Amino acid sequence: MIPKSGLVIASLLVLPLISVADMAPVTPVPADVARVLKLPADFQIKVFAKIKPAGSDFFRGARSLAFDAEGHLYLSTGRDNQVLMLPDRNKDGLADEIITVADKLNAPQGLAFVGDKLLVANQDGVVVLEKNAQKPNPQPWPAGKVSPLISGLATGGHTLKAMKIGPDGFLYLNVGSSCNVCVESDPLRATILRYSVQGQPAGALTTLGRHAASPIWASGLRNSEGMAWQPQTGALYATNHGADMRSGVKNGAADDDLPPEHLNKIEAGKNYGWPHCWGNQFTDPNFPGAEGFCATTQPPAITFDAHAAPIGIIFLNQSNFPPEYRNDAIVALHGSWNRTQPSGYKLVRVKFKQGKPVEVVDFATGWLSKEGAWGRPVDVVVGPDGALYLSDDRAGLVYRISYHKKAAQ
Repeated sequence: MIPKSGLVIASLLVLPLISVADMAPVTPVPADVARVLKLPADFQIKVFAKIKPAGSDFFRGARSLAFDAEGHLYLSTGRDNQVLMLPDRNKDGLADEIITVADKLNAPQGLAFVGDKLLVANQDGVVVLEKNAQKPNPQPWPAGKVSPLISGLATGGHTLKAMKIGPDGFLYLNVGSSCNVCVESDPLRATILRYSVQGQPAGALTTLGRHAASPIWASGLRNSEGMAWQPQTGALYATNHGADMRSGVKNGAADDDLPPEHLNKIEAGKNYGWPHCWGNQFTDPNFPGAEGFCATTQPPAITFDAHAAPIGIIFLNQSNFPPEYRNDAIVALHGSWNRTQPSGYKLVRVKFKQGKPVEVVDFATGWLSKEGAWGRPVDVVVGPDGALYLSDDRAGLVYRISYHKKAAQ
């Protein structure tokens, strides 16, 4: 989703952007979050670290998560322009301290390690952070060197960039749309891009001769901020935000329940429908594309509630959760800003059967109440300890979710 204050009106935007509602009001963070948050039996949640909260602001606070080879957790902060390290050296499930890895970055979001170098997705490209050789372990930060790897990516609109290293060793990068509904002038927008870890374009199309290589891996994706690979099949799945203020009828009033949010199975060279198609290849009656276009696009693998804003996704094959969870995914629903009845503000479990998603069920709830929401889940990652780590930008918290089977009474 994109806030009203951040909307960029690009070419061929059709319906006027009318405000339906606002996001859930900010409510105080509970003194004991574990008493408020609800999880399945035998799961426990606690605060791992506290940083500056975003409150009602967008695009800042605790955002993307990544672990290094030594098992230390790293956190990006969006428009707070920092990357932080949150070490837990004594393995007690609490961050020992907050170490500034780098500041004065440009709205960093995605994080990925290549060896001992940390790749950071700024809003305008990717940079490489190298440890300070003058500082011995265990604290070789702040970074001794910051070098550009990928430059010149478009900013504005859905400006934060998600990034992951795939099982194939390539770098996958989300570039969101500039707008709510429009035809982009920049072909790299509303895509997932693929590069080598040396920063060379490695898109789906092979180029010959003097044609410049394209990094486009998949297109028609309004904003895919979460990416993960399913352990049984190796397929890439990505979350995606649907457009705001849409109607299912020509010139109709905006409908809270349209369009659904997507979880897409990403395949090389495929188009996923935005800005003309929703859900199961349904054509937006107020912004149709060419005749028959939507039938040529990829339908979602499964959907979430409209405007719930799915961001982070992680598969649980490396977790210490029960065996029935191991092929499933957890998705963070950041929460709506434009529904009369808020949606999201929770974690959901996407159940897989025979390598395909079949059901979405609640996993962790309690951030949202009738008074408002005190937190907004952003990203999820499984740690080397088998626990699930979760960032929350509104509350400025990182949580640790673990499983401990209770003995029978």
